[in-house]
Amino acid sequence: MSISILPVGKQKQALGFRHFPSTWQAVLWRNWGIIPLPRLANVLKCTQEELLQAGAQLGLEPDDSLCELWLQRGYQTIIRQNWHLLSYEQLLQALDWTAEKLEYILREDDFLWHKMGHFKPQLNPPQYSQLDETQLIKTGKLKKWRQEAVARLPKREENPFDFLHKSYKENISLPPPGEGLRLIYSYSALYGDPLLDEEADPYPEQLLADYAASGINAVWMQAVLYSLVPWFGQSDYSKDCEKRLQNLQKLVRRLQKHGLKLILYLNEPRAMPSQFFEMHPAWRGSASNTNMDMYAICTSNPEVLSMLSKGLEELFSKVPELGGVFCITMSENLTNCISKTPSDSKPDCPLCAERKAPELIAEILQAIEQGVHKASPRAEVIAWSWAWPPEWDEELVAAFPPNVKLQMVSETGVETSCCGGIRGSVIDYSISKPGPGPVFVRLVEKARKKGIPVIAKVQLNNTWENSAVPYIPVPGLVEEHLNNLRKLGVDDFMASWTLGGYPGGNLPLLSMSKEELMQQKFGMAAEEISKACSFFDQAFRHFPFNLTAQVYTAPQNFGPVNLLFTQETGYKATMVGFPYDDIFTWSGNDFYPGQRFEEAFGKLAELWQVGMNVLQDAQKKMPPEKMPAYLDLWHVAQGCSCHFMSTWLQIMFVRRRKIGDRAGMLTALQGELEQSQLLLELCRLDSRIGFEASNHYYYNENTLLEKILNCQQLIRELQ
Repeated sequence: MSISILPVGKQKQALGFRHFPSTWQAVLWRNWGIIPLPRLANVLKCTQEELLQAGAQLGLEPDDSLCELWLQRGYQTIIRQNWHLLSYEQLLQALDWTAEKLEYILREDDFLWHKMGHFKPQLNPPQYSQLDETQLIKTGKLKKWRQEAVARLPKREENPFDFLHKSYKENISLPPPGEGLRLIYSYSALYGDPLLDEEADPYPEQLLADYAASGINAVWMQAVLYSLVPWFGQSDYSKDCEKRLQNLQKLVRRLQKHGLKLILYLNEPRAMPSQFFEMHPAWRGSASNTNMDMYAICTSNPEVLSMLSKGLEELFSKVPELGGVFCITMSENLTNCISKTPSDSKPDCPLCAERKAPELIAEILQAIEQGVHKASPRAEVIAWSWAWPPEWDEELVAAFPPNVKLQMVSETGVETSCCGGIRGSVIDYSISKPGPGPVFVRLVEKARKKGIPVIAKVQLNNTWENSAVPYIPVPGLVEEHLNNLRKLGVDDFMASWTLGGYPGGNLPLLSMSKEELMQQKFGMAAEEISKACSFFDQAFRHFPFNLTAQVYTAPQNFGPVNLLFTQETGYKATMVGFPYDDIFTWSGNDFYPGQRFEEAFGKLAELWQVGMNVLQDAQKKMPPEKMPAYLDLWHVAQGCSCHFMSTWLQIMFVRRRKIGDRAGMLTALQGELEQSQLLLELCRLDSRIGFEASNHYYYNENTLLEKILNCQQLIRELQ
């Protein structure tokens, strides 16, 4: 294993987990039923018999029946919950991966390295060892505690990933579909390399049928062009491209049977490591300022644009059923030389340094459009304006190549007033603050004058405001946003980024009013359900929102599973990775003062609970045939409640810890115990809770039990 290729970053000492008698027992606890026992024994350097005995000492019963699913579809969960426990060598053993595969996943699987914090914690690799007398006593108590805790849980109705095999088609009748685009990301697709593994089907057959029934007519997935066609020449980079291409051909044909088309998301040309440029030395452009040894492929070189265009032509010739592409040209991954360069700076590429950005981007769009349309004239070519600076976005729209559509985030620039009237603004990922914003409105006008079709990127089911539920039940806010867009004449929608792809929830609002939706789903109880949802709407408006720091880093996506510590950890919260205890970053780099930030989440959580009480009363009027829809809503609303309440309690705990208020810390811990228990019970009933496609499961039964253990230990220490 060439471990040296794996990034380490600026390392810090790993966190310790004192609620376990030994570190290797923490490894056992978190990976039991996830990593196969023989492999786990290898990781901890013990025999399988020793491992079984050690598990029994903790009250863990052997069951490897879901291990393959976890390894295939939950590898991000495995990486995340072992990041502070296992060395790279041990992680590779646990996953049965090569170092090359882990490096690729960290780099390409939706910014996983960024989510991990850009560093691998320093640690002593844990190994199995005989327990001493004190550890044996603690382990015996832990076993008894676990057995009693599990015995109190409700009977399990669903296992993790059961949603993959269920239909969530809602008993509603949609009006005939119109011509508008309804584009979504798979609720269950892997992000990094989904076409290589045939068994990890990104679009199960039932999911496709559910999308069609929900009014969706297109789905999207990420693609790296060199992994599908060797557009810059034969090399190891294009290894297995034929296999991926065959799986892509099968997928688009399956989609067609459901009236769906597949649109590929491209960041091209992709940045490449320095050794790539031994093959094309004249192509090397600007260096990456975040990724080690990565460089843009310079598009000011005419050969690059020509070969890129031919590569797309080859792809669409081989898979003519493809529905099209959309591309981000100024952010996400490093692509062209200016894609990560601030608007007031010049790239370090001599060919691009003196060029105007709109001209350079327009050339890339034209190369993409010509390649696609030469092979497939009716395919969609969509340019997403994400991160185009206002200094030149209108100039680029004016230079748009023909036959390219313009996609924009609807809510960019929406002004917010949160935490007692503090003014902020939205960039993206807001349901709580409905759009459209001024950037969208301004560019729609410019595009219309040029005859450029416009697509609104929205989030209808969830956002990073809470991505751990299939949908946030705030139909009033969603309908408000859609109505505002339709007043502008917009009827083409990208309904989700990687999150929010659930085939139901708020999606029918693309085709009907919330009143019609409530009536069809809940019958004579529709009025009461609408009242409950109106409280959820009101509550969610209190969500503190300014730019992206807060929505990416605060605990609302992880909820109660985020562990607490009596001493400050010193770790900085990461983007949808580890919240830690970093209230400075949670609050938008201290944009919102701590007390106001806490009060805002308190209002959100308390008002949401009012809605839960109304929802509970509505059950009395629910017709029996409508109970499945009611239980679906109850699970989702309860999941939201746990996450919002827990976020409030974690803010409370960290703030009280800072001033040494032990009584306040204890109050927060008692609340966290309750929310962890509620969420633990809910996960046994509904396999969707805690799952998000690009982060996999945020938690599972053992990690929620661990949080309860963590809280109980801290309570004992503080009393």
